[in-house]
Amino acid sequence: MPSTLTENVRKTVLENGLTVLTKEVHTAPVVTVQVWYKVGSRNEEPGVNGIAHQLEHLMFKGTKNRPIQFGRLFSALGSDSNAFTSYDQTAYYGTVERNKLKALLVLEADRMQNSQIEPEQLASEKRVVISELQGYENSPEYRLNRAVMQAVFPNHAYGLPVGGTKADVEKFEVEQVEKYYRNFYSPDNAVLVVVGDFQTANTLETIKEVFGKLLRRQGAGSRGQGAGSRGAGGREAGEAGEAGEAGEAGGEELITKFPIPNSQFPIPNSQFPTSIVLREPGAGRLLQVVYPLPDANQPDVPALDVMDYIFTEGRNSRLYQALVESGLASEVTASVASLRESGWYEVLVKAGYKQDLKKIDSVLSRAIANVAESVTTEEVERAKTQLTADVILSNRDITSQAMRLGNDETTVGDYRYTERYLAAVRLVKPTDVVAVINKYLTKESRTVGFFEATKKQIAEVSDKPDSAQTTENFSPGVPVLPSEVAKYLPPVDLATDAIAQVLPQEFKLTNGLRILLLPDHSTPTVTLSGYIQAGTEFDPEERAGLAAFVADNLLNGTRSKDVLAIAKTLAERGASLNFEVHREGVHIEGDSLAGDLPVILEILADVVKNSTFPAQELELHRQQTLTDLQLELDEPSEVARRIFVQSIYPKKHPLHTFPTEESLQQIKRQDVIDFKAKHYRPDTTVLALVGDFDLDIVRSLIQNEFGNWEVSGQAPTLKYPPVSKPEKIVSVNPVLPGKAQAVTYMGFTGIKRDDPRFHAALVLNQILGGDTLSSRLGAEVRDRQGLSYGIYSYFQAGKNAGTFFIEMQTSPEDSKKAIASTRQILQQIHQQGVTAQEVETAKRTLISNYNVSLANPEELTDRILINEVYGLDKLELHTFTNKIQKVTFEQVNQAARELLHPDQIVIVTAGPSVLAEKSIR
Repeated sequence: MPSTLTENVRKTVLENGLTVLTKEVHTAPVVTVQVWYKVGSRNEEPGVNGIAHQLEHLMFKGTKNRPIQFGRLFSALGSDSNAFTSYDQTAYYGTVERNKLKALLVLEADRMQNSQIEPEQLASEKRVVISELQGYENSPEYRLNRAVMQAVFPNHAYGLPVGGTKADVEKFEVEQVEKYYRNFYSPDNAVLVVVGDFQTANTLETIKEVFGKLLRRQGAGSRGQGAGSRGAGGREAGEAGEAGEAGEAGGEELITKFPIPNSQFPIPNSQFPTSIVLREPGAGRLLQVVYPLPDANQPDVPALDVMDYIFTEGRNSRLYQALVESGLASEVTASVASLRESGWYEVLVKAGYKQDLKKIDSVLSRAIANVAESVTTEEVERAKTQLTADVILSNRDITSQAMRLGNDETTVGDYRYTERYLAAVRLVKPTDVVAVINKYLTKESRTVGFFEATKKQIAEVSDKPDSAQTTENFSPGVPVLPSEVAKYLPPVDLATDAIAQVLPQEFKLTNGLRILLLPDHSTPTVTLSGYIQAGTEFDPEERAGLAAFVADNLLNGTRSKDVLAIAKTLAERGASLNFEVHREGVHIEGDSLAGDLPVILEILADVVKNSTFPAQELELHRQQTLTDLQLELDEPSEVARRIFVQSIYPKKHPLHTFPTEESLQQIKRQDVIDFKAKHYRPDTTVLALVGDFDLDIVRSLIQNEFGNWEVSGQAPTLKYPPVSKPEKIVSVNPVLPGKAQAVTYMGFTGIKRDDPRFHAALVLNQILGGDTLSSRLGAEVRDRQGLSYGIYSYFQAGKNAGTFFIEMQTSPEDSKKAIASTRQILQQIHQQGVTAQEVETAKRTLISNYNVSLANPEELTDRILINEVYGLDKLELHTFTNKIQKVTFEQVNQAARELLHPDQIVIVTAGPSVLAEKSIR
């Protein structure tokens, strides 16, 4: 592990108690600012569960000095900002161009002590939080986890859900939340983390100027006490479940009634195995097993994480082999949660097609016992390599680096924790793994949860125009003027920094394969992104799912290596290589430490040229896919998306086709072989690499591995037929019994990437719904009315005609109101247009967000790749911002007139039956 994680981190404690961590990283002209408060759901109790999360939401509502939605201010700065609440902490973070560093600091200092909590704001944001919780409730995994965690921690707040419960949220009062805010939001209970392109001495002076004048809160003595929750757990030390996304928290001064456990780790309420069975509407079967563990500072944690990797990381892992390869399960995941006061090990198994949970539980227990009896040095060393590589690869961008520092400082009180932890991981031996299994993974300590789905049916209400009007007045208010936003925006250094105009080197093999290479020596890693024109648009209707079958099975064996040999080669280096199918192509994703790039390229070349699709692996994949489909069709978001797309595009259109149980059963091995032979070709493949490599060496490697990939004939092509708009609104309501939240998709056909209106459409979209707090839709439907936890709009623009859509989640009783309000905003913009100031603000936001995104190696690699796929000049990487800057007010309003049609759209809302006025089988 390179020492770069903390080698130049400086810790400063201001006189008011604020802990400041600064780290200079000069790889790109961006900086991240994060404020971590040492309070989370751990500091709650029954009756006020979710108050930390509620307060987090309200922290975006404005301050005495700035009575304006902070999401608008962050958007105007072009900051990639968000927040989350977890068990032990609540964090607020934003990443911006470096000239906006002080502005972010000013905003965070302001809301640390001056936030205003008004009754009207609390009322609307309680609705938003309840909408969010209902979204969680839609998931059987969430409901099962909540029940299991309550049994594991009956006397500690780690047994409460992080986001809270609807019953508690509904009862929150302004005085409660204000008291909680005063008690916990104080400089001496916070950690400020600043990572990026700045000079430490100057920045510390600015921090002292901005934060140093804040006063410690009086009488905040109970901060260290508490309890917390929401079942998730985390791979790396100290990570935990989160409730988050653009604001969430709340509370009062709490001295918890839960005793802090005297033992090294909490013991459940019984000396015997606890079993929980949920029989509820849903799909599929789930098994969850949770074992209590010690807190993050205990010496057993590194061995526990190594144990977890041996159990579940990759195809060669013990639980994957015992449960998934055997066909008993479609998926097995696990995680170690190492928190401030305790921890747990959580295993979740999704049962295979028509498999029995009791048998799965028995095999799981036997597999765990087998590891304790037969773990090998090879397995332990491979797990240690994977774990260490994961830490390095997950800390390539500055936001992630700051997150790790903030998490370590707030969870265990030491920002250097991860380095100490990795040093301890290197020392883990097989005997240590056996010891922690025998110590913690006992039958007596485990709590088991079973989820058995009851039968459900999907009904539809359709083919009726729906104006979605109600009698309540929810007409969109006048949009907040950008001049109003500017009034409250802290000063920004207008001298914007020139971004280094480094362009990828491009070359092409004689067989047509295109490669783009961009050396970046800032971290010892390499990121690979690739594309093959073999997407689901080529699926035959009667065998829908075929393209995905091919992509998902490429790594399952070649002429020279079987599936386990391929998986082992990657695992021994902590490298990853994945294929994911989309409509227009297969996306290749890979990353590794720099020295392992030859291995990634060798395996990639082998599988695209020589994959053999063993019959046994194909059949296993079919069963997993059938299970996944069953679960998908129980998700309102998936059902809404599927019916939305199929309601826009007619049968025989490439976008209309979706997999069904019948189509998946029709796919034969020969179909897979034929599809791969026809569509996997070097002349429709693009590879992009960014990372720590030598150009000449990589060019030679690629030539050697891919140069003999042969091609014959012309590549298959598709012509998308034109689609006419409906004459009236088409409304469809799929009913999913037992769901708590509804999901709505509304929209129609959009534009291609090469449409001359593309950049104007991006600006239009940013104003309409590009941000869930600062856009017209977000400000009205989410922020003012509190009808949706999240509402966004998108123009999906590909090589072929894309789709314009708005997506939102609502309480079932709020769906019609939210739809009507959304349509009114569409009508308003379509007829009246947007303002010149909105256009200028949106352009600044898009440009800033784009510049920030290029500092992330994964986003940079994807951007380079997609520009090539869409046939854009490689200069597009840096001229994109100029094209946005040149968009005019007139062009945006013309796009609004031509692309938004509020009376000719498809509206699909999937959720509980309260939505439906009648049911049609």
